[in-house]
Amino acid sequence: MLILEAGNIKKYYRDRLIVSFDDLKIYKGDKIGIVGQNGSGKTTLLNILSKSIQPDEGFVKQYAEIAYIKQFSDEKMEADLKAQKEFNLNNISHHNGLSGGERTRIKIANAISKDCVILFADEPTANLDYRGIELLREKLFKAESLLLISHDRDLLDSVCNKIIEVKNGKITVYNGNYSDYKEQLETDLRHKEQEYEKYIMERSKLTEAIADRQSRSQSMRKTPKRMGNSEARLHRRKTTEKQEKLNNAVNSLKSRLERLEVKEKPDELPTIKLDFSLTNPPENRIIISADNLTCSFGTRKLFDKVKFIIYNGSKVALWGDNGTGKTTMLNLIYEKSHKNIYVVPKARFGYFRQGFENIDNNKTVLENVMDTSVQNQSAVRTVLARLLIRGDDVFKNVGVLSGGERVKVSFAKLLVSSANVLLLDEPTNFLDMESIEALENVLCDYEGTVVFVSHDIAFVNKVATKVLAFENGTVKEINGKLEEYMNKNCGVQSKKTKDIDRIVLELRIAEIVSKLSMPGADKEALEAEYQRLIKL
Repeated sequence: MLILEAGNIKKYYRDRLIVSFDDLKIYKGDKIGIVGQNGSGKTTLLNILSKSIQPDEGFVKQYAEIAYIKQFSDEKMEADLKAQKEFNLNNISHHNGLSGGERTRIKIANAISKDCVILFADEPTANLDYRGIELLREKLFKAESLLLISHDRDLLDSVCNKIIEVKNGKITVYNGNYSDYKEQLETDLRHKEQEYEKYIMERSKLTEAIADRQSRSQSMRKTPKRMGNSEARLHRRKTTEKQEKLNNAVNSLKSRLERLEVKEKPDELPTIKLDFSLTNPPENRIIISADNLTCSFGTRKLFDKVKFIIYNGSKVALWGDNGTGKTTMLNLIYEKSHKNIYVVPKARFGYFRQGFENIDNNKTVLENVMDTSVQNQSAVRTVLARLLIRGDDVFKNVGVLSGGERVKVSFAKLLVSSANVLLLDEPTNFLDMESIEALENVLCDYEGTVVFVSHDIAFVNKVATKVLAFENGTVKEINGKLEEYMNKNCGVQSKKTKDIDRIVLELRIAEIVSKLSMPGADKEALEAEYQRLIKL
């Protein structure tokens, strides 16, 4: 059953084309992941299809009720009693004191509680802890139809049966989940590379052959002076015949060269290169420490009698459920005002916040970064360009940027500031895959101290030299890898995840079997996919 269609869509920002496509149809049962680089137009596409914004050209028709979990919204932070219980909100009915993860849970609860056929979700895992992500996975899996923007590959793999790629203003639809999409991309890239290499080799051979024959034609000897007239005439005639043959060959080769189908070199994704440089770094062995630290919010005790030491140059991850006080701990460190927290005098903080409080939505990108910069405008624009914010894009108001682009603006502020200690609250939120990998690498190479909150297990494992786990009102230092701690403390959750993955696999196998019976189906490809799935 058709539940949404759009056609002849064009959407511009000033004179830049953001999204353009001729036809898109969404049917009941479609669970579509929307992927692409930060700023490629994913959120714009979702907003057009949800009718949150109007396209400059084209139409959108909805034939079913929708609900929308938005990246940024001013919706009331309330949830009904049923949603509170289901999403572990503990009777929270106001926004004061809510963590970023709790706010996200409320938005999810409000959207899913509506009677809708199709669910729109824009980065719904942002700020969620691992338990929240698993709960979200369950809900998305049960949704009738879905349009999902996410950088979480596992989530896209487990719930999606189609992928829409947004690139250079165009959309391309792929069947299958995220892994299927990546495999298709790699296959297409290899094919394009082979075609391009064949084209370059053929062009080179033809060019060399033309040059060779032209050189041979031009180097033919003139008639020697010692020859008699009859001999000279014969020599000239033979030379002329040979030159004509060579020239004809040249013309033939030139014609082949002109008819040769041009193959463009496959696009190489621009890579993000980040670089943090320390300004007047502290020389102390211990940068931050806490002793007998207790913190409450109203009657709610977050943690009690906490003790820890953060050494110079270490990368410390704060890990735990939503609402356990991780962001509060970052704030206490940043404010340097609590008597039980010590911060060395030379520490200058660069703070990346969950809610982008360090950037002004009413100012341009360039104005935001220049506000706290110790570098000149030329250096700032260079940093922004390395983060793929180039040209006139620096004059955009931050309020119109995607979540991933806002993250990059926040990072740019850190890069050109005088910071020598980084406090990062969920830094991977909204970032595309390439950007997350770039951030991992730069933080590993960063000479200064980093204290960060993240629910991305892979990111924590890659970056952290130490993990502080917030658990039952205490803070424990984890010895060993985070996976070991997770397996020990979250065995039930792991089993749940495996059960969900098993159900997803069974449904995909059933889907393949169903398609095999359809007329016009690519039975060879479907059979190969079936054999691959039953081996998993």
